[in-house]
Amino acid sequence: MDSRSKNLLDIRPEIKQAQLYDSMGLDERFQNQTLRPVIKLQNFLLVEVFKNYIHKHKDAFYELSLEKRLGYIERAIQKDIKFRNSLKGMIIGQFTVEEYQTYTLNSSALNKRMMNMVIERLKDQVQLLENEVLV
Repeated sequence: MDSRSKNLLDIRPEIKQAQLYDSMGLDERFQNQTLRPVIKLQNFLLVEVFKNYIHKHKDAFYELSLEKRLGYIERAIQKDIKFRNSLKGMIIGQFTVEEYQTYTLNSSALNKRMMNMVIERLKDQVQLLENEVLV
């Protein structure tokens, strides 16, 4: 294993709930072994990037009800291709070369899993997206 791969794996958080079984499919295994830890590692960056997205879109997010905010998060990631690709890059950039090679075998399905996980993570942390008031 090269030093880059070792360093990447060393900084990832351990997720005890993400268990691996022999009966798992390759996509589910990749999700639990790679995507979950990488997305958790990148969590604060993903939140800040979404705050910046909100700001670049005239802060309309802050005028919405909670239910509409959740829909906004989902639509932003599903419909804004450039934004979605940026998020994917933040996650894929944390893959080892071996993980990237595995990812390329079924990137379409793994991208869908990846973006669904990011959407759910941001929805679960919607309170962190509040507009900060400077005093």
